Amino acid sequence: MNKLGLIAGGGALPVSVAARCEAEGRPVFVVRLAGFADVHLARHPGLEAGMAEFGRILSALKKAGCTAVCFAGTVSRPDFRTLKPDLKGAALMPGIIAAATRGDDALLRKILSVFEGEGYAIEGADDILGGETLPAGALGAVRPTDEQLSDLRKALHVAEKAGELDIGQGAVVCQGLVLAVEAQEGTDAMLARVAGLPSDLRGSARERKGALGKAPKPIQDMRVDMPVIGARTVEMAAAAGLAGVGGVAGRLILIDRAGLIEAADRLGLFVWGEQR
Repeated sequence: MNKLGLIAGGGALPVSVAARCEAEGRPVFVVRLAGFADVHLARHPGLEAGMAEFGRILSALKKAGCTAVCFAGTVSRPDFRTLKPDLKGAALMPGIIAAATRGDDALLRKILSVFEGEGYAIEGADDILGGETLPAGALGAVRPTDEQLSDLRKALHVAEKAGELDIGQGAVVCQGLVLAVEAQEGTDAMLARVAGLPSDLRGSARERKGALGKAPKPIQDMRVDMPVIGARTVEMAAAAGLAGVGGVAGRLILIDRAGLIEAADRLGLFVWGEQR
């Protein structure tokens, strides 16, 4: 098996990718992005590096014998003035900053081009995880009502429209009313924001209403930044009084499918894959 270089940001996705490589006997070298990567990733061969240390990262990947790289996990857009690039990073920074002014998708494409230019194949986290994406229909015991499914479909529509503008990947709709649209804060922070809204706008543990919809940006490279949900997403949706979560079938990565289903069934939420 070719050796994988995992560029790890925050969240559970990089941990799952590294664990899958380990389970399958695939050698992996983990570049833990400082300030973002889970501390548990330190048990894998690799190093911690700053976001702008391109020379150090590329040199380490080459020395480790990696032939492919996977970008996984959440990374907040930095204040470029505070970054400490190495020599190669400094040379790349003007182009990266210029790409960032055109949006997150342009920034990601620019970063991917750096690694592709060095001869690395780019692998999607979903491919490494064996295609663990949301299937069509209900995942788990709970099915949405017609009203809840209508809310989910509207949330997906809003998320897709926001994605066209390179804003975010998620939205929350309750009884036809858009409660939130995800931007730079991420899904967890958006759901926490919904949980803080007045009770007459959202559901509750006794009367669940509304849905979170997550959809990939139409303009994005599907090898990176595909939307993700896991048990934590379900738990935070429940805390916000929502009836369920969902996305486009085949285009939403599942973190710990069994754990996600257990959380949804225990809390009484639906998880739905919309067929397109």
